[in-house]
Amino acid sequence: MTNLDATTMVLVLALGNLALCALLTFFDHGPVRPPALSAWALSKQVQAGAWTLLAIGGAGVVPEALALPGGYALLFAGVAVEAGATLEQGGRHGWRRPTLVASALGILAFFVCYWIDEQGLRSVAASLLLGGFYLAGAAALATGWRKASLLQRFLAILTAVLALVVAARGLSVLLLPGGWRWLSSELLRQLSSIALYLLMLANGFGMLLLGREAASRELARLEVVDPLLDVPNRRGFFNALAPWMALARRPGLPTALVVLDLDDFKRINDGYGHPAGDTVLRHVVELCRRQLRDSDLVGRLVGVEFAILLPRTNADEAALVAERIRAAIASSPVKSERALISMTASFGVTVIRPEDSTVTLFQRADDALQASRRAGRNRVSQAVAAPVEA
Repeated sequence: MTNLDATTMVLVLALGNLALCALLTFFDHGPVRPPALSAWALSKQVQAGAWTLLAIGGAGVVPEALALPGGYALLFAGVAVEAGATLEQGGRHGWRRPTLVASALGILAFFVCYWIDEQGLRSVAASLLLGGFYLAGAAALATGWRKASLLQRFLAILTAVLALVVAARGLSVLLLPGGWRWLSSELLRQLSSIALYLLMLANGFGMLLLGREAASRELARLEVVDPLLDVPNRRGFFNALAPWMALARRPGLPTALVVLDLDDFKRINDGYGHPAGDTVLRHVVELCRRQLRDSDLVGRLVGVEFAILLPRTNADEAALVAERIRAAIASSPVKSERALISMTASFGVTVIRPEDSTVTLFQRADDALQASRRAGRNRVSQAVAAPVEA
């Protein structure tokens, strides 16, 4: 590759990163830009500045003695922040200090190599450091491999392969300065430049696609999960209930359903405000979870009405569970900014019958709940047992 070719490639990388920065300006990221996207945008701005400085240094606009060290220092910092943005995307928020330390050490190592040998050793250090930082980004993408999407896995593998190509250029200068068979030093230099270009594209669009993928997953989750309480909403609970409705048609252990409603909850919202009401709801859900097994499920049906699914539990056992929850709610007032808020709840208990539909099941549970209310609230009532066939 001639000097003009090298300068052209550096200019292409500079313009490419600038184009990605412009793309982010018009990208619809919602009312608040996610931290990962902000970090990634910063990395692209720093890299664009680095490649621009290297390009104008190669063209003789800026003295090379200034452009090369400054450009590579910015480049190492930008690629390190890009790896940190990938960690942020994966939910690992403590990346800033390690990234700062790693980039500072990398810049220091490069300056030492540049001072010793402005040509050969400088190229070795640049290739190895860039390859190392990009490999760190690949490792960040590979975090949580089993739960990762196919897109994330592909980006992790592609980034790792391209990072190794970049690092191979530095290793070849150290170990095989004359090349090896058909893989000449010149060809490896060209492959390294192509790898850097592909890394820019893959990591750029990959971050945007991963962000959109995460947003889509969150939207799908919110369709079946109550955002305030982080429990299944009505649709999510009915989805979880469906297989147990089918199993009820087969011989085996029964499955119970408990519905509960907080007594006179309007008093709490009117007297203490909706934030206090939200605190009470979260507290009730937490009390329910403490009394339930891992296989049990609590969901929010509507307002302050909840349902609890108790697999492999008969009516009497379900009534005991409901009684424990009732007692816990009645004996655990919630501390708000203004006062201690006491509350009670009424319960209806039934089991799934072979002939049940969701309508008949919940109607029977609601009838039991209404019986608790008529009896004075703050109590547990069981639905009328199924008639015994003669």
